[in-house]
Amino acid sequence: MATKKTHAGLTVVITGTSSGIGKGVAQQLAAKGANVVLAARRTKEIEALAESCGPNAIAVTTDVSREEDVAKLFETVMGVFSSIDVWINNAGIGTYGSFTDTPLKDLNRTVDINFLGTIYGSHYALNQFKKQRYGTLINVSSFASKTPMPFGAAYTGSKYGISGLSNGLHQEMRMDGFEDIHVCSVDPWVTDTPWTQHAGNYSGHEIIVGPADDPQKVVDSIIGLIDNPQKTVEIGTKSKGIAAAGSLLPKTTKGLTGRSLLKMIQDAPPAPPTSGSLYDSGPEGTGISGNLRERLKEQK
Repeated sequence: MATKKTHAGLTVVITGTSSGIGKGVAQQLAAKGANVVLAARRTKEIEALAESCGPNAIAVTTDVSREEDVAKLFETVMGVFSSIDVWINNAGIGTYGSFTDTPLKDLNRTVDINFLGTIYGSHYALNQFKKQRYGTLINVSSFASKTPMPFGAAYTGSKYGISGLSNGLHQEMRMDGFEDIHVCSVDPWVTDTPWTQHAGNYSGHEIIVGPADDPQKVVDSIIGLIDNPQKTVEIGTKSKGIAAAGSLLPKTTKGLTGRSLLKMIQDAPPAPPTSGSLYDSGPEGTGISGNLRERLKEQK
């Protein structure tokens, strides 16, 4: 059932749908007739998105770092649709800047949202998939799971965790004989979504990093995994290149990545410290795309 080639009638849970990649995936799947379950903290945004997606979309206010919220999300989905075909753990956030300049509570919050949120979603999804004996779990990781990002160490650690968790669960499903349960992880490159507006930032500078990919590239790759599940997918040539270089020349790759990021931080305009949307999700940044590519052009 997991290799069904039409999306009409599929029930898909997507976290992090109030903007960016999650919003794009939801809109595209809804247009193809899927039942889409929209989960995010910004109730107003996901309710508006659900209305625009049509009668087969529902919104469930969810903070993925809270196990009770994920439980409520699961119970709501089962109450409305009775089964789940695909669960996409997409919600995530970053902290940017020196590790020791970033408040410890913000570092912890980054891990809670990114890694614990993925654990909670994966646990509820796989329990249901085992009962059904089919289903596809898609966890959004990052190229940062292949090469470490200085000045984003907690984010890097959370993404290494997501990739390790996903790979372990993939193997576990195979060893337990669940051939129709698929666990996939995706590694996008830096993507032009509103993440720069949402991230905690203690670098002393605006977040202007790249080159940044079009979010549609990530949306298409995630939806492609519904039809053709794969254990791990590096999205785009830059992500693939980093993964290959990190494997062949790890020391050189880490050094180049670190120096390049430090230069981008130092070249960006100054900015005050902020916890971003780590704790309170504000009204800004609700589109699929951010303005990162435009800001990068202006920076040159």
